[in-house]
Amino acid sequence: MFKLSPAVLLGLAGSANAFWRMECPGRLDVARIDPIVNPNDVSAHAHVLHGSSGLSSTSTGADLKAGSCTSCRVTQDKSAYWSPSLYFQDSDTGKFELVPQVGGMLSYYLLYGDNIQSFPDDFRMIAGSNTRRAYTAGDPERPDPDKSLWQSLGETNQGTLEQRALGFNCLNYAKQPEGTLYRHYMPDKSYLDANCKDGIRLEIMFPSCWNGKDTDSKDHKSHMAYPDLVMTGTCPQGFETRVPSLMYETIFDTNHFAGRNGRFTFSNGDTEGYAYHADFMMGWDKSFLQQAIETCTNPSGRIEDCPLFDVVDQATATSCKLDKPLPKSLLGEVKNLLGPLSNLPGGLSIFGDNGNPLLPEIGGDDTPTATSKPTLSYTPGAQATNSASPLPGQVFKQVDSDADSSSAAAPAPTTPTAPVAVAAAVTEAPTTTAEPSYYSTQYITNGNTVSMIFWEEELVTVTETAQATATQTVVAPAKRRRSHFHAHARRS
Repeated sequence: MFKLSPAVLLGLAGSANAFWRMECPGRLDVARIDPIVNPNDVSAHAHVLHGSSGLSSTSTGADLKAGSCTSCRVTQDKSAYWSPSLYFQDSDTGKFELVPQVGGMLSYYLLYGDNIQSFPDDFRMIAGSNTRRAYTAGDPERPDPDKSLWQSLGETNQGTLEQRALGFNCLNYAKQPEGTLYRHYMPDKSYLDANCKDGIRLEIMFPSCWNGKDTDSKDHKSHMAYPDLVMTGTCPQGFETRVPSLMYETIFDTNHFAGRNGRFTFSNGDTEGYAYHADFMMGWDKSFLQQAIETCTNPSGRIEDCPLFDVVDQATATSCKLDKPLPKSLLGEVKNLLGPLSNLPGGLSIFGDNGNPLLPEIGGDDTPTATSKPTLSYTPGAQATNSASPLPGQVFKQVDSDADSSSAAAPAPTTPTAPVAVAAAVTEAPTTTAEPSYYSTQYITNGNTVSMIFWEEELVTVTETAQATATQTVVAPAKRRRSHFHAHARRS
């Protein structure tokens, strides 16, 4: 009978946990540009812009690579990352104010699947939909069904997976964290004020299954597809090429407006979050990115732990700004973008459904109205056995195996604007019996069945005979896992 040795298990664990967390603490600007959807033109709504200083309304992949700097902390990453900005509308004045970001944004490069390939030159894609006006993947006020049921329920189509790739994570570092991609709509202000004292973390997962030939498509999506469990799983036919799984995290300090009357709206006029979306343009050297995929497999996810990356400090990253001036039509608008503004940038109207996520969103005016409190409560997420391979609804975290979590909870962060690892707020339930130690978890979809396979750690004791009457025992040391920090650090 064939048996995997501990050395093989260690090798498998390294690839299963592989990811890196691209920190982009700097913001290039907030502006109405989008070279994917509106090339050589002005975008309809404003975006928070991160990454290469070569980003502009006319930029190509080559322009990004030629940028003089990047607002991210790895100099070789000249990619561009952007998503809608968030505004607070004061109901007493009707004016809009830009909601501060905390720590810029993070882009996770999650190395799920086998034979992962680099993005090709000039590759771009969009996650989410600016035109979505309702949640049609189930009841948004209830947690998703168990992932093992998605296939049998017919919930692995791309439309459903795309909607479940959005997360609105209520942050309160004094509580246990919610799961990644647990809530699929933006809570209203009364809920945020009452429950989310450390803000809202927006999460969006990009598709990671590529058709292997096209760098773009007419809708900027059709050349890509989601695996059948959103983050992990099986790629659909015709999209078998795996590329890095990107997930953006952006924290907004909604608590900055606590106690004031009003509502939050994204720059596209969306108050519910269904139309939240994000864009990515490839700016890496293709060969270098492939080398990073194969080399940067430290389970810590820290960019400092990859020997290939040239990592700069936060001050260097935050000093990076756009190389080219914005279109002349936007110059006056940008000067006043922080607000208070009489209208959203571009003069867009608010749309919404008066706080009921079950109803399609409808057009409306710019006067805030009272909304009902969501019924999807603040609920701690399930803890993923494989810390770097969570499913939607599980906590994306990594726990230090040296910590005795059964005896005491880790201390909560002391500075709200500089949050530490989400894992720091998690206390494992005490156990009375020894639990097996798993190095990784694998999910395999076969028809209507999703199988979970645990790769178990095996400790080996080696006995060496020094003399006929004496022995020396050597115990293989336990592998120490490092804590996974979300690393959002400052308002911007």
